[in-house]
Amino acid sequence: MTRVALIHALAHSLAPINEALARDWPQCARMNLLDDSLSADLAASPAGLDDTMTARFIALADYAVGAGANAILFTCSAFGPCIEAVARRHAGLPVLKPNEAMIDDAVASGLRIGLVATFEPTLRSMPSEFPAGCTLDFEWAEGALPALNADDTTGHDQRIADAAQRLAERGAGLIALAQFSMARARPVVEVRCGLPVLTTVDSAVRALRRRLGA
Repeated sequence: MTRVALIHALAHSLAPINEALARDWPQCARMNLLDDSLSADLAASPAGLDDTMTARFIALADYAVGAGANAILFTCSAFGPCIEAVARRHAGLPVLKPNEAMIDDAVASGLRIGLVATFEPTLRSMPSEFPAGCTLDFEWAEGALPALNADDTTGHDQRIADAAQRLAERGAGLIALAQFSMARARPVVEVRCGLPVLTTVDSAVRALRRRLGA
């Protein structure tokens, strides 16, 4: 049986990806590793994504591979260079950034992309992962993540929809939700904006199935 390691830096990311895999690929065995200090340490660190942070990601990936993982999916979108280091180290396995499949889907649409994030450091790292020449605008849904932390899921979703609406008003033709924890807001955003909405969760599951021949 195929085993996919899911490595999380936010506790809120566990449910969306596990639910999507259970729904769309129930034959896949899932292994969840959570270190929620990663996101807190990144938010507080003036050094950003330094060698120490990269070493922590490599240690988590090494553990997953040692436990028999056939692929690794990281679920927090602010750690691109650290994940790239893991991919180089484990070049024989599919190692996916949380957002790379969604970026591919968004670029393939040919539409002007509006990117929404609830974790502000994501907007310092993720835009550079889009290819040169694509049309990209982005918004931070300020207050959404604290709302989710307080179990105010309605407030979380509405703040994301507010940010998406601002992007739509500036000409976005498609909304991309940058983090796994945001997938739950997709229906609200679709109703508010009337635009196609991509989530990292659904794009990642499709990409994993392709990469592993499922």
